[in-house]
Amino acid sequence: MSSTEPEVLTEVRGATLWITINRPDKRNALHAGVIEGIRAGIRRAHADPAVRAIVLTAAGEKAFCAGGDLQPGKGFAFDFSRPNLAYADLLREAQAATLPLVARVNGTCMAGGMGLLCMVDMAVAADHALFGLPEVKVGVFPMQVLSLLQNLAPRRVVREWALTGEPFDAVTAQAHGLVNHVVPAAELDAKVEWLIARLADKSPTAIRRGKYAMRAIEAMSFEQALAYTESQIGLLALTEDAKEGLAAFNEKRKPAWTGR
Repeated sequence: MSSTEPEVLTEVRGATLWITINRPDKRNALHAGVIEGIRAGIRRAHADPAVRAIVLTAAGEKAFCAGGDLQPGKGFAFDFSRPNLAYADLLREAQAATLPLVARVNGTCMAGGMGLLCMVDMAVAADHALFGLPEVKVGVFPMQVLSLLQNLAPRRVVREWALTGEPFDAVTAQAHGLVNHVVPAAELDAKVEWLIARLADKSPTAIRRGKYAMRAIEAMSFEQALAYTESQIGLLALTEDAKEGLAAFNEKRKPAWTGR
């Protein structure tokens, strides 16, 4: 990366906005500027009605994100007058996103990078990628990452990862629900594009409202979730996309989604 290049790149490719952490010389580690760059990319995607999905990845082939930048004044700079942290706000913003987020894991994914992985909806990883929560090795703990990770992987597995700090491979990550697909590095882009294509041709309205509903019912009991979702399906049926989808099905043609 040259000194003039941004540390986070954003680019619209077709119906997808790509967010690329651009610090390969620092193993794409996080600091305040990178965190804000990712957040800005998510906001840009939601402001563009032509964007159907977001891909989060990083430059190079060695690292997706090695975690927080451990240089003095970088990753562990805290303002204790603030009750919220920028990294936590990024996780909140990603969780509230109504566009699908896909991680393209091009290499090592550690510590805070695991939080980026957990905050997306789906992930495709290169088979050489390593994963881990090594925070205990430097005297800290993956506190914020656990907020998301505990709902993705079995608790005893999460405890082993967090308490030992030892790395694990992409096959293990897939077996425990952290990634959807593991492919050779040469096939990574093709698999990401395959997954994006399966999202981009679906109803934007259904995905938007569906993601919102999935997020809403996470903290509900079964009865509460059922009552909420039965009301939502009635509302969804009133949208233009639902009417178009039904018409296209009956007329045996591809739907023309308006996203409304």
